[in-house]
Amino acid sequence: MMPPYEEGGLLSPGWAGSQGAAATSDLAYLQALLDAESALTRAQSAVGDVPSTAAEAVTAAARADAFDVQALTLRARAAGNPVLALVSELKASVAQEHRAFVHRGATSQDIVDTATMLVAARCLDLVLADLARSEVALARLAATHRDTVMAGRTLTQHAVPTTFGLKAAGWRSLVLDARDRVQTVRSALPAQLGGAAGTLAALGGNPELVAAFARETGLAEPPLPWHTLRTPIADLAGALAFTAGALGKAAADVLTLSRTEIAEVAEGAGGGSSAMPHKANPVRATLIAAAARQAPALASILYGSLVAEDERPPGAWHAEWQPLRELLRAVAGAAENAAELFPALHIDTDAMRRNLDRTDGLIVSERLTAELGAIVGRDRAKQLLTTLAGRVREGEGTLPQLLAEHPSFATLPLDALTDPAGYTGAAGLLTDRALERP
Repeated sequence: MMPPYEEGGLLSPGWAGSQGAAATSDLAYLQALLDAESALTRAQSAVGDVPSTAAEAVTAAARADAFDVQALTLRARAAGNPVLALVSELKASVAQEHRAFVHRGATSQDIVDTATMLVAARCLDLVLADLARSEVALARLAATHRDTVMAGRTLTQHAVPTTFGLKAAGWRSLVLDARDRVQTVRSALPAQLGGAAGTLAALGGNPELVAAFARETGLAEPPLPWHTLRTPIADLAGALAFTAGALGKAAADVLTLSRTEIAEVAEGAGGGSSAMPHKANPVRATLIAAAARQAPALASILYGSLVAEDERPPGAWHAEWQPLRELLRAVAGAAENAAELFPALHIDTDAMRRNLDRTDGLIVSERLTAELGAIVGRDRAKQLLTTLAGRVREGEGTLPQLLAEHPSFATLPLDALTDPAGYTGAAGLLTDRALERP
């Protein structure tokens, strides 16, 4: 016999045990459903449709720990959603005279959609807090390493020098872009109330009830019932997918720079290996990268559900629930991992310098093309540097040594011209500009 189902995230270490996991758990969703039901009764009381005593009774009974989550889960199969079973249990938990006012005039989608927005709002608040922690850590890294020179890499190869401060400032910029998108979506998350076909007919045809309901839930008031107008879900999907990608970009850089043969950064406390005790794996960055790879596929399902037929859709709405929860979890987990990764990130400036020197001056060949071109012509300079690059790779000497053999260049300050620290362009100024962004 299979044991009772218990969701623990065994194969989801990116979010298991996180605050986001708790905010999106079955118990949290159940509480959000109950919050929607009690808010509806209070809103109806506020507009004079329901006795205040009924609103008080329903609110007092709407505690998730008083219900059997697993039993409700199994009963939800019969109706295709958990609301019917929940309403039955909620009615049974209040006095007889109040039961007629539970779920009065609402449809199941009103409650599920509103609960989903409540869960999303609570989860996004956690994400925003973690993004704020990451932003502070990255600002500190960017300022500290404003002038720390490192190899800029394009298409996996050394290109020209850059600074770690500019790289960290870029990561911070993405975090702030994510923050702005999440804040915008968070502030616009709407309540849902329309009744069976979005006309408010069974709710007295009173638009003021929608406003009262939104106030009771703390969500935005929608201009229309959005049963098949899924803009809120699409906007949420977009902000979440972008956030995963923004954090994933930084994680991808950390993973590259923490390779043994590069070793320019390291996680403060890497993870162990079951077979290789010498390893300190970049686990936080790995889990963030995993979330970034999952997010687009999850978001695509939510975008696909925009094609929702009629006034209430069969299947399109139902297809949203689990992908949205997984997306919330993945992003909340990634944000929490990032907030732990960046403050503890170890930067090895000596390794950065060693890697800069690996090509014996070739990393500034762009600069030399311009400098030497002024003497022998740009085409001739480029041809000469191409030849010398081959000799450097063959071990015949460093670039300054080989350039000194050329009579036209013997008087040039070749050591200075080939020093990567002297060719970072406006990296410092760009870093300063980026850090001015609040």
